[in-house]
Amino acid sequence: MNSSPQPVFQPKAARRALSVFYLSGILMSLPGAILPAWGYHLRDEFTVVGQYFLAMALGILASTKVSDLLAERRDARFVVTLGAALACMALLGLALAPPPAPWWWRAAGILMIGVSAGLLNSAAFQSISSMYEHDPAATVNMAGVLFGLGCLTTAVFVSGAFYVYTVGSTLVLLALIPGFAAGLYGRSQFAPPVEHTDQTWRQVWQDVRSPGAVMFTLLLFFQNGNEWSVAGWLAIFLVHRIGVNPSTSLLMLAMYWMALLVGRIVAQALLSRVGHGKLLISSSLAAMLGCVILIKTDNRFGAWSGILMLGTGFAMIYPLAVERIGHRFPNYHPGFYNGIFSFGMVGGLLSPWMLGFAADAWGIGTVMALPLLGTVMVFLLVVLLWIETKLTASGSERA
Repeated sequence: MNSSPQPVFQPKAARRALSVFYLSGILMSLPGAILPAWGYHLRDEFTVVGQYFLAMALGILASTKVSDLLAERRDARFVVTLGAALACMALLGLALAPPPAPWWWRAAGILMIGVSAGLLNSAAFQSISSMYEHDPAATVNMAGVLFGLGCLTTAVFVSGAFYVYTVGSTLVLLALIPGFAAGLYGRSQFAPPVEHTDQTWRQVWQDVRSPGAVMFTLLLFFQNGNEWSVAGWLAIFLVHRIGVNPSTSLLMLAMYWMALLVGRIVAQALLSRVGHGKLLISSSLAAMLGCVILIKTDNRFGAWSGILMLGTGFAMIYPLAVERIGHRFPNYHPGFYNGIFSFGMVGGLLSPWMLGFAADAWGIGTVMALPLLGTVMVFLLVVLLWIETKLTASGSERA
């Protein structure tokens, strides 16, 4: 049993760490917003587009090892400052490599942004762990809201700058945000992490081999993949599907992020009034209908309607799933990349990359068809989880 004293809860320092999620949202949503500015809405290089998402995924995965090494030697302030400074340099590098420069120069810049986003996420999760112990629901909600605001900021900013500035100037202006953040965080104090004992492989195996854990893991895998596939490809899809200009397609992408953001806020208000099972099922059905509308539509009204339904439906699935995981598997802490959460993240990181091959082989329509199939899988998993929960509860009562 760990007898190490826990750090004193520091509300101001922990809240400062929450602001890091805003910067993380700006960085992680960049590929989906900047692709039209690079001209990929004018050419069918879907496989190349997928490589940018792979680069982001590799950068985030590489950052986990780097953050572990830094955590042993330096505090959260250093890691956050380093992550913000790297993001600033990466954005400035991308500003120097617009088309017709070779695509792999831009992929290298996106990889570096993935590393910086991963460092920011890791340090922020560690620093808010004391706040999470104090109030888990409020902490998770606020982190999600700030992350969503960051994603929304990127889409709105690139849309507004599309016909005003060159892509290089747009990226230089975006680089000012992490540059300013690096200077601010370098002088700030961050809360120390709560002592956390990692589970042994035997303990992890005992948790994940249960049917409920496997289904939860798959649900997170598909849901993260659905959300980030749409976020990454929506702008290009809309240009090809309904012929809107790139600036308008980015505004529609911003509406998707807004629907996700508002939907998750509304979900928290509904948790105490609506059955969680009913809310999960209705959310899955709304997301499925949104995908179908986007696949079939050929006009702006249909596109706006599909985006609103899709974003709102997606918004309520993830927090409810995470809440159930927290109740069923309390040993898992959301601030640590392990077990169920690690596997669930893979779906969000790699699905947009795989869509590049699918779109190249079968056309741009697969960009929404595959998330539709993923949403069907989420719906089926929700039903199976409901049945498994009922059976487990019945077995416990008989015992």
